[in-house]
Amino acid sequence: MKLPVMPPVSPMLAKSVPTIPPGASYEPKWDGFRCICFRDGDDVELGSRNEKPMTRYFPELVEAIRAELPERCVVDGEIVIATADGLDFEALQQRIHPAQSRVTMLAGSTPASFVAFDLLALDDDDYTSRPFAERRAALERALAGSGTSVHLTPTTTDADEAQRWFEDFEGAGLDGVIAKPLDGTYQQDKRTMFKIKHVRTADCVLAGFRWHKTSTEKAPLVGSLLLGLYNDDGKLQHVGVVGAFTAKRRAELVDELEPLLLRDGDEHPWSQWAEADAHQGQRLPGNVSRWNATKDLSFVPLRPERVLEVKYEHMEGTRFRHLAHFIRWRDDRTPESCTYEQLEQPLTFSLDDIVPGLGPAT
Repeated sequence: MKLPVMPPVSPMLAKSVPTIPPGASYEPKWDGFRCICFRDGDDVELGSRNEKPMTRYFPELVEAIRAELPERCVVDGEIVIATADGLDFEALQQRIHPAQSRVTMLAGSTPASFVAFDLLALDDDDYTSRPFAERRAALERALAGSGTSVHLTPTTTDADEAQRWFEDFEGAGLDGVIAKPLDGTYQQDKRTMFKIKHVRTADCVLAGFRWHKTSTEKAPLVGSLLLGLYNDDGKLQHVGVVGAFTAKRRAELVDELEPLLLRDGDEHPWSQWAEADAHQGQRLPGNVSRWNATKDLSFVPLRPERVLEVKYEHMEGTRFRHLAHFIRWRDDRTPESCTYEQLEQPLTFSLDDIVPGLGPAT
């Protein structure tokens, strides 16, 4: 492989802002795996955000890129899995598997797509020093012949339309809007773009915690709090974690949570998670991380008697998509009142209305 921009490349990043800024190019914020695609003839490499190759996990994309992208190019984009109900990030996570037989099977059953949103190089030309407006125009020309697996993200310079996208597209699994300065160059690992994401609050049941990675017997520290919500069947469902605390607060939480430790004879709604069979194919506390098989995700169960208010962005199925943030204790709320009914449900929106052809064939 010999390209004007060679792997590894650390992608350009975005910083969070509360509202859509004026005077920029706007595009949907895709919820998938950030990927920089390098193609030189038949040689294709898919680089992740942390610069590690993902090529072996998406063989169907390698073939599609050979067929649908220009002969020699470097394109920044997002790997996604599109379903009739929108983007499926959980199915995307399942694609990262060590067994080649599993990779091959999933490539057929849950094929991925590539949504392109920036151009770093084309033929012998390095585009990273050119303004985004010029890169976007070249990207549109380069993808004019793309097919069913490689797609071009929509853009607009109309801030009002971007606001409509922000409100509507969440129903298809997207998680906000990206704003790019029209005259901005491509700057690796720099937060020169802006992201506007949804922020909501929920009252959750505290059901357990994990020790911090630096915790010791002499200096114990709480790492993260495990959150639950009651479903329609009255079952406490694990919904996410809160973990952004100062060292001082982590130490204080040890004593603060001690009265909630299980007493002799106490049952816990998540007791089945100690059983190996309960973890097969499920996202449960205690399950080994798909990204780091050595990471200890075991937890200390607590009596589910205390409620806390958290800030979150959006849901992925029955769970918070990202780490939630602690706001305050809600001792005025009963655990039983913490149900999924309190959560805001975005209106359903079709992926085909965002990018024609991205949604699955019907």
